Amino acid sequence: MSQYRLNLFIQPEHAKRLEELAAKKGVSKSSIVAAALASWLSPDAGDQREAAIAKRLDRLSRQAERMERDQNIQIETLALFIRYFLTVSTPIPEAHQDAARAQGKARFEQFVERLGRHLLRGRSLVRDVVEELHPDPARMDDAEALAEAQERAS
Repeated sequence: MSQYRLNLFIQPEHAKRLEELAAKKGVSKSSIVAAALASWLSPDAGDQREAAIAKRLDRLSRQAERMERDQNIQIETLALFIRYFLTVSTPIPEAHQDAARAQGKARFEQFVERLGRHLLRGRSLVRDVVEELHPDPARMDDAEALAEAQERAS
């Protein structure tokens, strides 16, 4: 098969990356450029790129739908909790409101601290609650798992 010699100019960064790839793969720079050009000129290349992009977009769409569903669940949960709380809470007498505000502020600060620790651990509250209610005996042999369960219980 006859080959044509072609001189071309590329950016220094591309030349460096081409050099590194050729050394890493143990092939010539010409063969890498020839393969890239063949792929680019292939009649299927556009279809393959389009299929890959469509696949990624589908995956992103599914992720966005799951996030939207989860967000709707969170909104509904919060709305139900607020309605329940407002229904069962009795009004605080005027004389006790200052003390109630101070206690509420302290509780909120404690909540924010606990939330921060929980987020740093990277765990799910729902998973933690399920594990507290139904501990896995196999994990209880693990001293770390036992310590985590005791920490959550306190």
